[in-house]
Amino acid sequence: MTFRIRNHYILSFIQIIIHYAEILMSHSADSVKSIFFALGANLAIAVAKFAAAIFTGSGAMMAEAIHSAADSGNQLLLLLGLKQAKKPPSADYPLGHGKEVYFWSFIVALILFSMGGLFSIYEGIHKLQHPHELNAPYVAIVVLLFSIVAEGISLWGCLREVNKERRGRSLRQWFKETRQSELLVVFGEDSAALLGLSFALLAVFLSMLTGNPAYDAAGSIGIGILLVVIAIFIGFEVKALLVGQGVEPAIKEKMVAFLQERNEIDRVYNLLTLQLGNDVMVAVKAKMVAIDSTNSLIQAINRTEAAMRQAFPEILWLFFEPDVDD
Repeated sequence: MTFRIRNHYILSFIQIIIHYAEILMSHSADSVKSIFFALGANLAIAVAKFAAAIFTGSGAMMAEAIHSAADSGNQLLLLLGLKQAKKPPSADYPLGHGKEVYFWSFIVALILFSMGGLFSIYEGIHKLQHPHELNAPYVAIVVLLFSIVAEGISLWGCLREVNKERRGRSLRQWFKETRQSELLVVFGEDSAALLGLSFALLAVFLSMLTGNPAYDAAGSIGIGILLVVIAIFIGFEVKALLVGQGVEPAIKEKMVAFLQERNEIDRVYNLLTLQLGNDVMVAVKAKMVAIDSTNSLIQAINRTEAAMRQAFPEILWLFFEPDVDD
């Protein structure tokens, strides 16, 4: 009887997770796939690293374990941000809650900076002051190799989704221009994790080869500095979205070109955009083709707005101002 009750609760929990994932997938499938890739990898890696760190006494390994545990929590925060961003507009939030995902992405960057980077640096300094010889370094090497493979799969999954929206841009250019903060964070985390694991593997190997635990401590400090640098880069990019960035430059160019090709419009004076998570607010100021009546003007604007919403389904709010001068 007890076994059946436990099974019932386990099945219910699994159904809730599946339902939650389906809701999120309908919101932003690409980002969610990357987040779940990273979450699965980080949970498995964190368990393996903590066991190896306790067994071997490796500071670099403990730093990596804390990093993976923090990353697992980070992925849950990103999922929370995507869920919160789905809430509809209200009187208090007339433009919706799309920017929620930027807030939680910024929190993730802070956690990566503090729990990941600063803790790793502290752990490395502590090991330098109180050196401790590694126990069973081969265990640490096996766990690190496993972690590199798992993290590599996670990064591959993330890059697969990144490549769908790069549109020929370099990774550096995509990183600076993307408006998908959650995908940006996962990419930064996975890249930092893979580089950090390489540092840790080199540190453990040198400590084992020379018998000097200072290499292990130096590896922990190196991992910490790496995480701090990447967290700062992510933080600055997400801060720009929080302050209020428009759509990506290429998308704005397409919007302007679309309007200029409309028969109803003589000239586009200005087009302002505001990125709200996956949604967009657009304000257009344009000179309309000469029309003989107010009703005809209104109909021309309505046709243009309907066509623009169809061409750019991400538009949530569209404001159109007809004028004769800029």
